[in-house]
Amino acid sequence: MLAKQEAKKTVHITSAYFVPDLQILQAMRDAAQRGVDVKRIVPGVTDSGLVFHAAQSLFSEMLASGIKIYQLQIAVLHAKTAVIDKVWATMGSTNIDTRSFRHNSEINVVVFSDEFGAAMENAFAEDLRLSQEVTREKMGTVSLQRPV
Repeated sequence: MLAKQEAKKTVHITSAYFVPDLQILQAMRDAAQRGVDVKRIVPGVTDSGLVFHAAQSLFSEMLASGIKIYQLQIAVLHAKTAVIDKVWATMGSTNIDTRSFRHNSEINVVVFSDEFGAAMENAFAEDLRLSQEVTREKMGTVSLQRPV
């Protein structure tokens, strides 16, 4: 969370089951309002409808605050990664939300490295290339969930 608060340029998150609590959501909004490029890749195909719809319930608020959301279109997304300013990166089994951090038996690794950060940023860019941007206009006209 502190990494999001200290971000200067980018916060890029990929997570299939990401329903942030108010503190994490606020850190993302604050970063976006500071001019940080905050992007989140979510599944376009899901294996958990309940979590998918819970996450979607926050889309309007996130988009309004400047957070960009993209849906991966090629497969069920299971990645749980974040890269900040191309130097701080995390990946593991944690869904990058407070519930996972506090209540689940999960583990992530955090790496501070220009080289590793660049590799993670490249992986994020590839997933972004295979994703479709979610906009407020699209939310009102098409279903955001494709069947598995």
